[in-house]
Amino acid sequence: MTNRERITRSIRFEQTDYLPHHISFTSQSYEKVAAAFGADYDKKINNHMTRFKLRKPKEPVGEGLVQDEFGVIFNLNGPDKDIGYVENYQIKTWEDFEQYAFPPADKDYLHARAKDLVSTPDTNFRGFEMSFSLFERLWSLMGMEDALSNMIIDPELVHSILQKACRRNLDVLDTVLSYDFDYVLFGDDWGQQQELIMGPHHWRTFIKPYVSQLYARVRQAGKFVIQHSCGDNRKIMDDLYEIGLNVYQTFQPEIYGLDYAEILRGKIAIWGGISTQRDLASKTPEELRVVIRETLDTFRETGGLIAAPTHDLPYDVPVENVEAMVDMFLHQNA
Repeated sequence: MTNRERITRSIRFEQTDYLPHHISFTSQSYEKVAAAFGADYDKKINNHMTRFKLRKPKEPVGEGLVQDEFGVIFNLNGPDKDIGYVENYQIKTWEDFEQYAFPPADKDYLHARAKDLVSTPDTNFRGFEMSFSLFERLWSLMGMEDALSNMIIDPELVHSILQKACRRNLDVLDTVLSYDFDYVLFGDDWGQQQELIMGPHHWRTFIKPYVSQLYARVRQAGKFVIQHSCGDNRKIMDDLYEIGLNVYQTFQPEIYGLDYAEILRGKIAIWGGISTQRDLASKTPEELRVVIRETLDTFRETGGLIAAPTHDLPYDVPVENVEAMVDMFLHQNA
C-alpha cells in the first residue's frame, strides 16, 4: 500500500495496513533534529504527505523583517521565527480599504508551483497549502482588535475585506485545480484554548459564507478539503461537515479528548492527535509511547486519522521524544 493509498483510505474511514502519519517542523526544530539524526532524516520519517505552499515566499526588507504579497511586514525578531508579528497594518478605515489594492494572483508562479508538485517523484498524498486564507488575512491587514470589534461596529467593512480575499483565493484555486494532486489545506486559525476567537455566531456570519465557496470549488475539482485551525472548534464542527470538510487539522487531545473522535467518526477525519502542548515536550519517551499507542489504537480498526503532532514541532521537544514518536509511527504492528 502506498502512502497516498494509506491516507486516502484513512480519510474515507477504511482500514489500512497501518495508520498514516506526517511530521512537520518549525525551522528551529528541524535544524535540531537534522543535526542529531543526519541529513537523511526526512527519508527515515517516511512522511506520507507532500505539501507545497501556494503563497509566494516573503521578501526580506530589513533585519529580521519580511514582507508578504499583501505588503504586510512581519517581524521575526521575537521567539516566533516562522510567522512573527505584524509591523504595518494596511486597512484601518474605509478610506484605507478603498485605496488598498489586493495583489492579483501571480499565475505564472502558481503554474510553476503546480508543475513542480505534480512532477515530484513520490507516491505520497500530494497537495497545496493555502494559509492566511480568510480570518488570518483579515487580521493581518487590520489587526486582531479591529478585526473583531468591526464585526460589531462596521460589519460591512469586514465583509468587504473578506469578499476580496475570497475572490482572490478562488482565482488562485482556479489556476491550479486542473493539475493532478490530492488535496488543498486551508490554514486559518479560528479557535483558542476554549471556544472560538470570534464566537460561533460571528464565525457563521463572517467566515462560513466564504470558506463554503472555497471548499465547494475544491470538491468540484475532485480534491480533498483539509482545514487547519488551532484551538477549540467543536461548536462549528457540524458546520464544517455540512460544507464539505474532509479532514480537520489540528486535533488537540488536551482540548477534545479521544472520546470526541467517536463523534466525528465517519464524518470528518482528523490530523494530529499527538499533543505538542501537553505531551511531546514534557513526557519521557516511555510515557510518550503509551500515549501514542492509545491514540493509534483508537483509530486502528476504523481509520479516520493522520497521526501527527498537533502543530509544527516546536523547538522545546527533546530529540529523544521525536525519535520515540517516529518509531511508534513506523512500527505500529510490532
